[in-house]
Amino acid sequence: KDRDGNPFPPPLPKELCEGIAVRGGLQGDTNKECLRESIIRPTGALNSTTVTISPSNHYGATNGMKDSIVVPAPKLMCLVYTMADAHANRIRAMQQTWAGGCDGFLAFSTESDPRLPAISLEHEGPEAYDNMWQKVRSIWKFVGTHYLDDYDWFFIGGDDLFVLPHNLKTYLASLTHKDGTDPKTKEYFVGRRFNSGGKDYFNSGGAGYTLSRATLRKFLAAMDDARHCSADTRSSMEDVFIARCLSHLGIHFTDTRDANGRERFHPFAPGSHLHWTPPRAGQERDWYEDYNKEWGILQGKDCCAPDSVSFHYIKKASMVRHMQALLYSCDGND
Repeated sequence: KDRDGNPFPPPLPKELCEGIAVRGGLQGDTNKECLRESIIRPTGALNSTTVTISPSNHYGATNGMKDSIVVPAPKLMCLVYTMADAHANRIRAMQQTWAGGCDGFLAFSTESDPRLPAISLEHEGPEAYDNMWQKVRSIWKFVGTHYLDDYDWFFIGGDDLFVLPHNLKTYLASLTHKDGTDPKTKEYFVGRRFNSGGKDYFNSGGAGYTLSRATLRKFLAAMDDARHCSADTRSSMEDVFIARCLSHLGIHFTDTRDANGRERFHPFAPGSHLHWTPPRAGQERDWYEDYNKEWGILQGKDCCAPDSVSFHYIKKASMVRHMQALLYSCDGND
């Protein structure tokens, strides 16, 4: 509940269960279609303190592992980078919907606002998309300095993400149970892996990615290394540069697909994944296909795991609330 004793996150109106197309109108709601066709559901109540894990539901996992184990939910901090002009719409919508499932939530912006909460952080260089790496570096330094020992996992992404925090907690708990590890001492780098060519593997910044406490601790100690961790570089490719730094530290991506090869972290909106098809002969190459060439892309309803974690390009506050309603309030996603 909030400070006045009202339910929080606040209840969503039933009208949000109706179709809302990406460009408005009731017809052509491909996001709703994907949630229905791929049977995407929350793995538990938004604020549940336990998760029910399936250690065998990992791509390539060995058989014989017991499913449906109830364990304490790990502590998760969610971090979003944004600008002040998004406070009243995107960030407010996040705060009133999915962010309530995170144990900690902070937006890092161009202005501070304790009501969200949002924090303005200084960083090297201008506040610009082409300098995103320096902004993200400042976020990790701040979070590592003030919150490192308070959480098990740290998820970061932009202000056009929709996240299912309980699904993320469920996946992370299942991952460490499968591996017999502890995120406080074991380094993990979790998200949607891409390969832009050669040895340049990274987790998509658009889909958001997660560091274990041990990874953040190790990154903090090395992040000012100009040679291996690009401390002085100004670039929009924050996801590429943190991956290069972590790779130098011996920390590599985790394959986050489920046992059937379906993805959990998504660089596009649900409808875009459901209807994605590779370019036909003679058409221009598709970077998305190229970046996934090593492991391929499942199409149609198999695009997305039922316990999916995140979706990108959810830009409108109304769509954030619509997806939250479909997943948590409406009957049968319709």
